[in-house]
Amino acid sequence: MKIGFIGVGKLGKDAAEIMAEKHDVIGYDVVSVQPANFEMVPTIEEVCKDRELIFIAVPTPHHPDYDGREPTSHLPNKDFDYSIVNNVLDEVNKHTNKEQLVVLISTVLPGTIRREFIHRLSNTRFIYNPYLIAMGTVKWDMVNPEMVIIGTEDGTMTGDAKLLLDFYKTFIKPGTRYEVGTWDEAEGIKIFYNTFISTKVALVNMIQDVAERNGNMNVDVVTGALERSTYRILGPAYMKAGMGDGGGCHPRDNIALRYMAESLGLGYDLFDAIMLAREVQAKNMALKLVELAKENELPIIILGKAYKPDVHYLDGSSSILVGHYCKEEGIVPEYDQPHPYKAVYLLGHMGKHHDYNFPKGSIVVDPWRAFISDDVKVIHYGNTRENC
Repeated sequence: MKIGFIGVGKLGKDAAEIMAEKHDVIGYDVVSVQPANFEMVPTIEEVCKDRELIFIAVPTPHHPDYDGREPTSHLPNKDFDYSIVNNVLDEVNKHTNKEQLVVLISTVLPGTIRREFIHRLSNTRFIYNPYLIAMGTVKWDMVNPEMVIIGTEDGTMTGDAKLLLDFYKTFIKPGTRYEVGTWDEAEGIKIFYNTFISTKVALVNMIQDVAERNGNMNVDVVTGALERSTYRILGPAYMKAGMGDGGGCHPRDNIALRYMAESLGLGYDLFDAIMLAREVQAKNMALKLVELAKENELPIIILGKAYKPDVHYLDGSSSILVGHYCKEEGIVPEYDQPHPYKAVYLLGHMGKHHDYNFPKGSIVVDPWRAFISDDVKVIHYGNTRENC
């Protein structure tokens, strides 16, 4: 099929490269991008010309203050910024017709398509298709998705939905689950999927805080038992306590959902509680680091500044959030110090930096409780069980 792809950034580039392995793809972005296996064109008009499917994967950002690297719970509730999507849709509508299908990937709150977008697309057909993809594993997630989400106006398997499914079947693993709903339902599946993960992370890290303060308790024993309780509690993913939730989606999605809860007058705000828990958990970890640093007259070094291993994105980084609270307590931490010196170290990424050359006299705080050393003192944060 002939595919146009608008928004060849963090997600779009890898997604379009997967499509280009089986289809004729061209791309457009406002910044210079060099894909591996398809060509870029300089205008939206050109990326739409003679294309059967036109994918749109442009950002719906918050102001940078809301990205989760520093506290957000004190900031006003705020919806996503839809101006980029609106501008792209207006331009796409000028250069498309009813023979073409526009597929929007960008994350939005429930109700946004009906309220903000659909009236902008009078000349073409439209479907909503948000992705469940993590930075660093975009290509794998494209081929092996947990599910494919499709939103149509009436929530039925329309001809356009079938066309999109047939397209995905050319490169997605057999047996993939497809979930079809209204635009609003598809918007909800995407954003509440992310929020469900945020809730799990906040809960297991609350158990970690309890273990750290209670004494004689290993958080992994508790969460391990819960993880295996698959009848009432869902599976094992995100049941390892450690650093807080992060990335370009989860913190910001909860911020937007706080806005929605306020706008709809729900009378309660679980999303605010999740964000507050994330921040307090980071502060608790920072207080532990500062206590150790002051007691031992050592600086603090945090290993793993990005929001997760093997990516360079800082959006929503829990390591930076912990560092923020360290600064509030009077100690400015360093990150990813390439030349080791004696310090209190925090292992911000699970399973990483175990081969780091920690100098003697250092203290290593491991919130993942996996690092072992005979050369330096190691504190398994969240495990205070005696003789563990």
